[in-house]
Amino acid sequence: MEDLLAALADPVRWRLVQLLAERPRAVGVLAELAEARQPQTTKHLQHLERAGVVTSQRNGQRRIYALQPGPLQDLASVLQGLAESAGASREAFDRIGVSLEAERLAAESEGWADTRTFRFTRTLPADPELVWHYLTDAALLADWWTPDDLRVSELVFEPRVGARIVHEYRDADDTKGTDLVVGRAEGEVEEVVPGERLAYRLSPLLPDGGVAFTSHLRYDLRAVESGTELEVRFRITDSVVESADFVAGIEVGFGQSLDHLAANLAAHDQTSRSTK
Repeated sequence: MEDLLAALADPVRWRLVQLLAERPRAVGVLAELAEARQPQTTKHLQHLERAGVVTSQRNGQRRIYALQPGPLQDLASVLQGLAESAGASREAFDRIGVSLEAERLAAESEGWADTRTFRFTRTLPADPELVWHYLTDAALLADWWTPDDLRVSELVFEPRVGARIVHEYRDADDTKGTDLVVGRAEGEVEEVVPGERLAYRLSPLLPDGGVAFTSHLRYDLRAVESGTELEVRFRITDSVVESADFVAGIEVGFGQSLDHLAANLAAHDQTSRSTK
């Protein structure tokens, strides 16, 4: 693929490919249409032939070149896959960008976001006992409690009232911890009803260590026929002007975390079924 891309990167070679896409042509004709000298055109065609883009055959005194569609079709398939993958991730990127602009405009004074509330619901393919385990076991939490493309780098969590919470995360590719911390929050567990309700407060920290805002989260679990209905209520207090970027990412970021939770539970369910 690298040889193909290198071959197509030259403007003259790209023009030759376009001409050969119309029909096979002789070297002299290609040189004339590409407005290039014939020796240079021959070298470009040889480069394309080595890359598998074109093939040639002698016909009398002329050498005729034709385009090989296979490599271009392979490239088109790769590019289509990249475009589809980028489209999915770009949608969240654009949503956060719109939210960032709006929240920065709204953050005019202290307490600007103190009336904000968010509500998230997910129907999870597991009973409340297993969902509770995923919500409160630190090892399981670390596998899902971040937005896309991030990883938990430090986590302190115990399901008991008064227990301290530390939640830090970094870029998923920053495995050595050399880049900046993406986010860090500290808080405390406030309510624990195993299998039914979990509540805690958590404060994202600004780069200088100050509190951006305090989030009050309450998880309610209810058994349903398909598994567990999870409802999360997210309320903000103590917001400062500098918290705008944090607030902007809540809806998308926390929603992605819950999607990871649902995916992990689905994988657990699939594994359980396959071992029976």
